[in-house]
Amino acid sequence: MRKLSLLSLLIVSQFALSVEPTMAAKTALSADEHAALVAQAQAIHASALTIDAHADIEIPGKPSMYVGSDGLSKVAPQKMQKGGLDAVVMSLAVGPMPRTPDGYVAAKALAQTKLAAVNALVADPANNTVMVKSTAELSAAHTAGKSALILGFQNALILGTDFGGIDSLYSSGARVFALTHMGHNNFADSSRTLFDGETGTREPDAEHGGLSSLGKAAVQKVNQLGGVMDISQLSMEAAMQVMALSSTPVIASHSNVRALTNVSRNLSDQEIDRIGQTNGVIHIAPFRGYLFDSTDPDMDANIRKIRRESGIDESYLYPFELYWEIDDLAIKKDFLTRTSAQLGHIGVDEMLDHVDYIAQRIGVDHVGIGTDFNHGSGIIGFNDASEALNVTVELLKRGYTKDDITKIWGGNFIRVWRAAEKGADTKTEN
Repeated sequence: MRKLSLLSLLIVSQFALSVEPTMAAKTALSADEHAALVAQAQAIHASALTIDAHADIEIPGKPSMYVGSDGLSKVAPQKMQKGGLDAVVMSLAVGPMPRTPDGYVAAKALAQTKLAAVNALVADPANNTVMVKSTAELSAAHTAGKSALILGFQNALILGTDFGGIDSLYSSGARVFALTHMGHNNFADSSRTLFDGETGTREPDAEHGGLSSLGKAAVQKVNQLGGVMDISQLSMEAAMQVMALSSTPVIASHSNVRALTNVSRNLSDQEIDRIGQTNGVIHIAPFRGYLFDSTDPDMDANIRKIRRESGIDESYLYPFELYWEIDDLAIKKDFLTRTSAQLGHIGVDEMLDHVDYIAQRIGVDHVGIGTDFNHGSGIIGFNDASEALNVTVELLKRGYTKDDITKIWGGNFIRVWRAAEKGADTKTEN
């Protein structure tokens, strides 16, 4: 098995279908056949409104472990234009921070810095990019030939202990709202827990049993405003509660399938089925750690051994999680290098196996793409927005039609957003 280059991971250590798709179509194509598929894919991108449902925001001038080899964001406007990607949800996201007054201030300050970076990006006419706050503005940007940014929000740690901050975020342009990142907060339980080095203990799997009263109020507030609820990174209990509470469909902006890759960050069949029943959308991410073959017993044993030898929790099965708990830089680098070598080749085929799973289980109306670029994501053939066309070519090879692909690459997301807008209008009328 060919091994993936370790360069990006070493950087981290330093700082219902109309045509039933086939699982992992492997038939070799001639050069002429491949060229015909590329031309077909280009024609689809020329007419469809294509959307990446989640990427992180890079702050210009700040050292980053996640940018491309050119030092630029993986969803820089020039890369979007090259790959035929029309719009991306840029998330005001923060990672784990102390749940203290100082921690809340720091989280909010980082979110404001990221918001300023997005505003600066759209202010530069060279980028030919606009921030859009409605589906009508999104459509107008597409008609005008402009790239579009949709503002997202991730981790209610930014809000501290007051859901009222959602109004301010919405006024700033945020339209997609995810309550957690890694670690529980005052609003909801996360799918991943934090380790406290001072006490030597890990957070309980559940703190609130899903959503707290603040979390429930936040869902109602987002519905009232017309925002889209995003269940990615929530615990299963919290995700199911959001879907029960929300008056409009939800999305998972960057979540893969747990039945194919058994890590807590991926979605269970129960969650997948409920998203389909409530007319939501699951966006699959090209992230190696959510796409590897977790059924391989040798790989599992080897990764557990590497984790033990690196001094972190061996039972935490997401391969690269907790690397920040390793204090020694040499051990951290060794952990990332050896773990990466265990995963081997992961490319667009592996990503599309997860797309197929969702499409075949609950229908093509409920699957999309959310890359999680600028936060460690990227695979062979889809390492940044400039390679988005490769995904479309492979979808065509698997038997997806133009209409299917138009839904996957943004049509489904737009449907959910329009439902959220209509829900807010209805509440206003009432």
